[in-house]
Amino acid sequence: MSDSDLSMYELTGTRTSPQRMHVDTEDASFEIGRDVNPVEYFLGSILGCLNSTGTMVARDMGIDVEELEVTIEGGVNYATYLGEDSPDRPGLQGVEVTMSVTADADEAELQEWLAAIERRCPVTDNVENGTAVDVTLDVR
Repeated sequence: MSDSDLSMYELTGTRTSPQRMHVDTEDASFEIGRDVNPVEYFLGSILGCLNSTGTMVARDMGIDVEELEVTIEGGVNYATYLGEDSPDRPGLQGVEVTMSVTADADEAELQEWLAAIERRCPVTDNVENGTAVDVTLDVR
């Protein structure tokens, strides 16, 4: 895949306090730390992408999703983040997602729907496949 095939995203975050960051996406803006913390935003991103991917897959399969509730759970040991010694990574140690759906499809069709969601969801793909993050420093 060439770079011309990619939908590129560039967001800019500006620190507004030690606990908050204003994020500009060029299309919208939001503030991390005002309503939820960064880990909750991250988990919410997984929920949002599962919803939109699930909707798209259902449309492609001719399934009418009447109701969808997605619950996500994950634990973080903040010791490393706080500068303490810990055998745990500083991030989520695992994530469990439960999707509860009411739809006009039988169990086999819904299992096929779920498999397609797992195959097509961009955000869960990033989590499961450890997308590289390259952080550089620009000293002003």
